[in-house]
Amino acid sequence: MDHHIILGIHVIDRIERAGDVQEVLSEFGCNIKTRIGLHDVANAECAPSGVILLEMFGTEDLVEECEQALAAIEGVDVKKMVFEHSA
Repeated sequence: MDHHIILGIHVIDRIERAGDVQEVLSEFGCNIKTRIGLHDVANAECAPSGVILLEMFGTEDLVEECEQALAAIEGVDVKKMVFEHSA
């Protein structure tokens, strides 16, 4: 790949949606190069929302399929960043 694709996933209700999100992440596990989970903390307790950053590997069609599968989950918002490399 001559570019990096990062998916940012905001999960509104982690308790309710974690299983659905994890199912999609497992389905595309071979296409996830790096996964970073960031959870919100409020009043020294885990907040119900969180962010996951994924560095993707594979074809753009496959990455788009993963993005759409995640975005189809209620309470999940997905943003994509693409960093191009000039040779």
